Amino acid sequence: MMKWAVVLCALIALSECLHKIPLIKGKSARERLEEKGLWEQYRLKHHYNPFAKFDSNFAVASEPLTNDADLSYYGEISIGTPGQVFSVIMDTGSSNLWVPSVYCSSPACTNHRKYNPGSSSTFKWDGRSLSIQYGTGSMTGVLGYDTVEVAGIADKNQIFGLSKTEADFMQNMVADGILGLAYPSIAASDATPVFDNMMSQGLLDQDLFSFYLTGNSQQGSVLILGGYETNYYTGSVVWIPLSSMTYWQITMESVTINGKTVACNGGCQAIVDTGTSLIAGPSADIANINQLVGATVNNGDAVVDCNNIQSMPVLNFNINGYSFTLPPSAYVRQSQYYGCRTGFSGGDSNLWILGDVFIREYYSIFDRTNNMVGLAKSV
Repeated sequence: MMKWAVVLCALIALSECLHKIPLIKGKSARERLEEKGLWEQYRLKHHYNPFAKFDSNFAVASEPLTNDADLSYYGEISIGTPGQVFSVIMDTGSSNLWVPSVYCSSPACTNHRKYNPGSSSTFKWDGRSLSIQYGTGSMTGVLGYDTVEVAGIADKNQIFGLSKTEADFMQNMVADGILGLAYPSIAASDATPVFDNMMSQGLLDQDLFSFYLTGNSQQGSVLILGGYETNYYTGSVVWIPLSSMTYWQITMESVTINGKTVACNGGCQAIVDTGTSLIAGPSADIANINQLVGATVNNGDAVVDCNNIQSMPVLNFNINGYSFTLPPSAYVRQSQYYGCRTGFSGGDSNLWILGDVFIREYYSIFDRTNNMVGLAKSV
């Protein structure tokens, strides 16, 4: 039956065969804490290291993540029969699916939905444990199998993590868990990722998925499984081959302002990551960019005058012979509590992370068949 469904999809409009899951742009942990006047206290306790999840020391043994307080895009999935609903971060920078469970007593589990295997007729235990390292703690749990429904696709016998303990900072996040969309080579406990399980079951018309992220609007963002849609972008798609099939990693030639190289001199590696809110890079490069756009570092934030946004320079990310421009309206974030700051974060790494600040400007297509990333200007 699935074979004939795929044939039928090939005969009709592609858009009719795509599986869409709306992504909600809710309040980030930072915004929720700012409203309560608790942000400064939180940031001192939970240091943000955007590169923790990409540390090669953990690349196979576990799934490193970090407490990104600015993450704000979540999608809903269901697990089990009948389905138990969870909101999850759709993360191209990791490979495991996990949600809180009834076995978790950490403070982070008290205000999130918890999966109960006893309520699902299709659940099976795996028996192995799962450990996910964070920048400021960890998540531990156990593995099991169940039917996971994403955008109308019933992914049967999907392995996933049931948390037993979670790092405290998860208590401030809206999302219950995380659904990883990177390659199986970095999956903790060798667990098969959701998208790989879908591919092996022939559930998709094409083995690719795409993200369209909006800015301030709570609605309109979407993850499409099995293809991409032309009405989300203008111009043509630029296809970029992966330099590593672990994360969605590509080679970037340089970052320029008015034709002058200001970062990534001589080339660098970049990861397209929906699970990182900012654009992150080596500390020296990010400091140089922040200085050139007129930012002043204050308590870790690169602050700019909100009245100067229109006169700030355009950045060019040069990738695979193409220039992807990023105007100040895209890289400056505005907060009613803390004014304006840039969306750049530095760290002790040679890697670059092209997170949501970049992806909002460029509709992003992740192609597992050809191991490429496609980028096109978002509408």
